[in-house]
Amino acid sequence: MGAQGEHRLPSVLVPITHGTEDLEAVATIDILRRAGCHVVVVGIDDTTLVCARKVRLVADARWDEVQPDGFDVIAIPGGAAGTERFLVHAPLLDAVRHAAAQGRWVAAICAAPLVLQAAGVLRGRRATCHPAVRERLTTAMYEFSAVVVDGRVITSQGAGTAVQFALTIVHHVCGEAVAARVASDIVYPWPPRC
Repeated sequence: MGAQGEHRLPSVLVPITHGTEDLEAVATIDILRRAGCHVVVVGIDDTTLVCARKVRLVADARWDEVQPDGFDVIAIPGGAAGTERFLVHAPLLDAVRHAAAQGRWVAAICAAPLVLQAAGVLRGRRATCHPAVRERLTTAMYEFSAVVVDGRVITSQGAGTAVQFALTIVHHVCGEAVAARVASDIVYPWPPRC
């Protein structure tokens, strides 16, 4: 809440890099913007990036141009090559660690839950990830579910679960009514059936 009871739009930082999974990035950005979130797409190494399936995305800013502590949510798309780049980007790991310590939302999909693990966020939590990296997810209690929410940590399995992942973020930061509206607008069954 802002001054005198005004509602502030939830803000979401979405980092991207070369090799980020195209569908996961675009679905997350699109759904969160439809919900009215203030989404800032940040390139960790450049502003024009080539995703895993060769889609070119243009970030709103470079990492060194933003203050990650100012965001309510950090939502990290996966992709094998992109995740490996994220894992060696110490400022992103620090931002995730700090966000979780402050009780802000952190979310990751596909291979990107490994970023949450590297930041120390998943220890002892329930989480999911892409089956191809399941063996590398060693500090969490793995669940084979499309999306897993544990506290203020949201994880998801991959491109096929990207819309549900993004709507789950919307549900938690904007409310169920907004999630239901966005789902209806895109003709997506909500709430999801397990």
